[in-house]
Amino acid sequence: MNTEKQLLTDKYLDYILTQLQNLLAIDSPSGYCRRVAEYLCHEYETLGYHPALTAKGGVLVQTGEAAGENGVLLEAHMDTLGAVVARIKDNGRLVLSPVGGMNANNAEAENCRVLTRFNGVYEGTFQLENASVHVNGDYSRRERSYSTMEVVLDEDVADRADVEKLGIRNGDYVAFCPRTVITSSGYIKSRFLDDKLSVAILLGYARYLAEEKPELRRCLWQHITVYEEVGHGGSASVPAGVNEAISVDMGCVGDGLSCTERMVSICAKDSGGPYHYDVVTGLVRAAMDGDISYAVDVYPHYGSDVEATLKAGNDLRHGLIGPGVYASHGYERSHIDGVKNTLALLISYLG
Repeated sequence: MNTEKQLLTDKYLDYILTQLQNLLAIDSPSGYCRRVAEYLCHEYETLGYHPALTAKGGVLVQTGEAAGENGVLLEAHMDTLGAVVARIKDNGRLVLSPVGGMNANNAEAENCRVLTRFNGVYEGTFQLENASVHVNGDYSRRERSYSTMEVVLDEDVADRADVEKLGIRNGDYVAFCPRTVITSSGYIKSRFLDDKLSVAILLGYARYLAEEKPELRRCLWQHITVYEEVGHGGSASVPAGVNEAISVDMGCVGDGLSCTERMVSICAKDSGGPYHYDVVTGLVRAAMDGDISYAVDVYPHYGSDVEATLKAGNDLRHGLIGPGVYASHGYERSHIDGVKNTLALLISYLG
């Protein structure tokens, strides 16, 4: 990365990491995003912007003005994986139904919170049925699934009636604890870096625009969506004059891919097909011009907000970038260098 962009990204890194930790501390499984949306609106207002809540519950804000009808919409999503209560068992344990693509085995032994509609929040742990190794001889062989696992509430409950007295109902949301850690070596470990890490980066980019006031070639908007994890986050709320949309989401790290957690990933194709050739080419050129550490990859199992934007019938060009994230939809890991390279690419590509 060239010296100028290095100084800029370093300047906004602490702000991005602070925002990341604040966002991760707010439970927001898909469909339960009001509190985090309110937080984001307040933060954009603090930066001098005028955000609006969409009818679906997303946050839409214009972050830069320029002449012409060639605006760019940056999309990231505030919603995360989670679950809802599907059934209260006779023994007082809870059967869950997943919201989004979290595998049950990945959440085994994770602390969680049951978010009731009217009666507060209750703590619990997501465990295999009969989870004591000293009791269950089939413990190692038992399949981990949402039908074989359960929430054990940290309350004195013995049956369904006891749970119902607490005010817990079918359909109540269950949020898993993120367990956020930022190591001295710069690694960022947490559940739900997908996609709160990129939401924090977009806040950092918005602060950069407000403070540095670069000369922009195009109008800029940010849309922090809800419901991305269930497939329709970016399907609405495209402002007039926008002809390009870029998802800022997690970059894939794994076997067969070239990206690492310290890089910004530029996606050429995912499960939904190829991204717009000119947008991908422009992003690669901007990364090369800025001496930014990047990778171009094809994601084998992935879909993005901007694909929902296209499927909704919007006529625009589309792209996808993001900091490299390992162990996606699990206990995820990225690095501050990936954050800085993603911010640098936004600055280099857009201003």
